Amino acid sequence: MSPSQRSGISPFFVMEVMKAAARRQELVGDVLHLEVGQPSTPAPAAALAAAASAMSGDRLGYTEATGLPSLRERIARLYTDRHGIDVDAGRVVVTVGASGGFTLAMLACFDAGDRVAMTEPGYAAYRNIMMALGLEVVPIPVGAATGFNPTVDHVRSALPLSGLVIASPSNPTGTVIGGELMASLTAFCREQGIRVVSDEIYHRITFGAEEVSALDYEAEAVVVQSFSKYQSMTGWRVGWLVAPDDLVAPIERLAQNLFISAPAISQHAALGSFDAVAELDDHVARYRVNRDLVVEGLKGMGFDRLAPADGAFYVWADVGDLGIDSQILCRRWLEETGVAVTPGIDFDPASGGRFVRFSYSESTADIAEAVRRLERWMASGR
Repeated sequence: MSPSQRSGISPFFVMEVMKAAARRQELVGDVLHLEVGQPSTPAPAAALAAAASAMSGDRLGYTEATGLPSLRERIARLYTDRHGIDVDAGRVVVTVGASGGFTLAMLACFDAGDRVAMTEPGYAAYRNIMMALGLEVVPIPVGAATGFNPTVDHVRSALPLSGLVIASPSNPTGTVIGGELMASLTAFCREQGIRVVSDEIYHRITFGAEEVSALDYEAEAVVVQSFSKYQSMTGWRVGWLVAPDDLVAPIERLAQNLFISAPAISQHAALGSFDAVAELDDHVARYRVNRDLVVEGLKGMGFDRLAPADGAFYVWADVGDLGIDSQILCRRWLEETGVAVTPGIDFDPASGGRFVRFSYSESTADIAEAVRRLERWMASGR
């Protein structure tokens, strides 16, 4: 007997970097984490208080597969408050993180063999999930000419398609899709009968860029969201989908069978996080400071070909001039400086050998020290 073919997907290399960093931490104890795409802060105080209250007074059993009604209603109100969109709470499905939500969305929207496009560079786990589900992943190579965002011409060149996955702000590039581009992409997809699945999990982590939702322009889009990033709740594993009416029942059936429900304690905590805006916005202000440290530091080292880091907490850098494959480079940086960085191959199988992704979600002191170590490494002649 042998493993299934669908299990033969690529590893998520950032997790491999995390394992190597953990080993070095045990031996040397000097690791600075610029590889991990998660906030360095715990869940906000209001979320922890809500969880504690639920633990003392709630059974914490299964919830409805679509989530606590109170949480679904609060999520729906978010779209009214921030986007002026009337989203019925019945269209909201609470999920086991954005990863669980994305899996449900792919299963509900597409059949095995359907062609679904996503950008390269793009989030590796989405590509691997689609491949494991038997979808044909159609890469859309994007670069500096379009700010690392897809355009209508990109999508047209990939036809025929059943679906398009977009992300704004993007992991790994930190780029943001503005209103004009979002309007043109969704309009073209509507004309072509292409389902848009929009990853918006880094919403509210932007630095002056226009922040729009696919729902601003396309009611039939499926939005994938999460409490992991802005709300700093990665390990709580709770996210949500906003789906068109005709997809809610299929998604609910799939959720019932695959997950039963998202963790009850996490849903209560997520509900409390809506009362923590001031605390969470302070984190975003820190990310802005950290971004500037990384961007200016990299430019000072000669790495000036960077994606526009307008959101999320990543810098996507072209390091090709070093003449070192990014996997080797990241391994050397970890071994020789203690700075853990993710190689671009995770996000772009074709061209990722010349790119790396820096995450700047850690403390400002750690980010500043990481930049200093890399500056010394570059000045040493390598």
